[in-house]
Amino acid sequence: MPYRDAGNAAAPDVDALMARVANGDQEAFGHLYDALAPLVHGLVLRVVRDPAQSEEVTQEVFLEVWQQAKRFDSDRGRARAWITVMAHRRAVDRVRAAQASADRDLREGAKDFRESYDDVEHRVEVALESERVHKALESLTEVQRQAIRLAYYGGYTYGEVADALGLPLGTVKTRIRDGMIRLRDVLGVSHG
Repeated sequence: MPYRDAGNAAAPDVDALMARVANGDQEAFGHLYDALAPLVHGLVLRVVRDPAQSEEVTQEVFLEVWQQAKRFDSDRGRARAWITVMAHRRAVDRVRAAQASADRDLREGAKDFRESYDDVEHRVEVALESERVHKALESLTEVQRQAIRLAYYGGYTYGEVADALGLPLGTVKTRIRDGMIRLRDVLGVSHG
């Protein structure tokens, strides 16, 4: 999908555009799309890793932005952060759905196949560990959880996490560090 590039023009005020989009302004939506589609597509591509699906998810994100624009509350954050968090969630949902589909296919194909004890044991260990990490993530604050998911699952740099969440870089680094310390403590990982 070709994304229009605004060129060297000054960056638009995304929050102002979002307010206009909330009032049904299609022209503002076009400008919002032009300003953020490359960022959203890049974020989604990093998570989904499939260009065609990334384009689909990007379109779904912008459809959701158009449909949910009235729900955006500028007092709670910046439009760019709201949209990138929405994009990350949709991308993660797409990956989870694909994994669930692949898991269903695997289960169906594996009915007549007897796995070795070691394979089963390993998969159980991985599933249990994954569940432990997921539960540990739930013990974090929302911002810590978002920052860690963007950095470690999304492959973002600290600077990109800061941009996505609309927070200062130092704040993001502190939240990630504190979150990782909390995860280590909850999971019982030694400090060695």
